[in-house]
Amino acid sequence: MGSTEDLDYPQIIVQYSNGFLISKVMFTACELGVFDLLLESGRPLSSDAIAAGLGASTVGMKRLLDACVGLKLLAVEMTQEGALYRNTEISNVYLTKSSPKSQYHIMMYYSNTVYLCWQYLADAVREGRNQYQRAFGVSSKEPFGAMYRSEEEMLKFMAGQNSVWSICGRDVLAAFDLSPFTQIYDLGGGGGALAQECVSLYPNSTVTIYDLPKVVQVAKEQFVSPEERHITFHEGDFFNDSIPEAELYILSKILHDWDDDKCKQLLAKVYKACKPGGGVLLVESLLNEDKSGPVETQLYSMNMLVQTEGKERTAAEYSKLLEAAGFGVIQVKRTGKLYDAVLGRK
Repeated sequence: MGSTEDLDYPQIIVQYSNGFLISKVMFTACELGVFDLLLESGRPLSSDAIAAGLGASTVGMKRLLDACVGLKLLAVEMTQEGALYRNTEISNVYLTKSSPKSQYHIMMYYSNTVYLCWQYLADAVREGRNQYQRAFGVSSKEPFGAMYRSEEEMLKFMAGQNSVWSICGRDVLAAFDLSPFTQIYDLGGGGGALAQECVSLYPNSTVTIYDLPKVVQVAKEQFVSPEERHITFHEGDFFNDSIPEAELYILSKILHDWDDDKCKQLLAKVYKACKPGGGVLLVESLLNEDKSGPVETQLYSMNMLVQTEGKERTAAEYSKLLEAAGFGVIQVKRTGKLYDAVLGRK
C-alpha cells in the first residue's frame, strides 16, 4: 500500500474546499446587479463601465467579472478596446431579477440568511438543533418565529420559495393527474407560486392558501393578484387551528421542517378533514432508500438541521408517516428534478 506522498492532491478536495467561494461569487454578482445591468444594456460592457454603473471599484469588479467568466455565468470577448462582458443564457434566464424563472430571491436568502446559520454547522451537529440563537440572537424553539423574525425577513423567505416553484412547481404538480380534485388546500402555501402553477395546470380547480395571518397578508399584497379568482386564502396555524374539509391537500416542503411526531400530528388532522376519496400530495426532495444520495437532498437535510426541527426523508419514510395517519394507496413519483411527489389517498 503506497504512502500518501504517492497521491496527487485530489481535485475533488479542491472543488469541495472552494464550494463556498464559488457560491459567494454568484451571490455577490446577483446582489450587486451585474446580470441585470448587462441584460438592460443589451450589449457587452467593459469592466470599467459595469463598475461605474453599479458604483463599485474597478479593481474589485474586474476580478468578480473574471471569476464569473470562469464559472460560465458570463462570457468575455476580447476587442481592441479591451475585454467586453455579457451574460450567458443561464444568467439571463435564472440570475436576472426580471426573468420569469429568476432565482435571484432564493440566492439572496441563501446569501444573507442561510449562510449565517451554516457558520454554526459544527454546533448544530454537536447539539442536534437549529442555530438561530447563535446566528441571529433569537429563540430557536419556534423555527418559523425565528425565520419570520421581521417582515423583511419573511418577505425574503416567501420570495425565495416562490422562485423555487417557478422552475419546479409544474413538475411536481404534473407528477400525478390531479384533475379529479377541484377543491384543493395548499397548507403553508406562502407566497402562492405553487397555487398559481396549480390553477394554471388544472383550470377547473380552486386552491386555498392556508397560512399564518401575517403570511397571508403579505401574499395578498405582494404576490397573488386580486384578479386571480381561482385562489383564495385561509388564515390559521395548521398545528393549533382547524383544517377545513377539502378534496386534496398539498404539503410542499412542509413535513421536512418537522420531526416525526409533529408530522404525524399534522397528517392525522389532514386525514380527518379530508373528504372520502380525497388525498394529500407531499412535495419533498426524496433521499435514496439507503441514504446514499442525492447529494443535494443530503445537503438540504443538513440545512434542516441548522434551520428547522426536521430532516429530509426517503419515500418509504414518508409512506410510513402517511400510513400512520390512515392514508392508503400511496404512490411515489421521482421527477428527476429538485423535488419529488408522494400521493396518499383516503
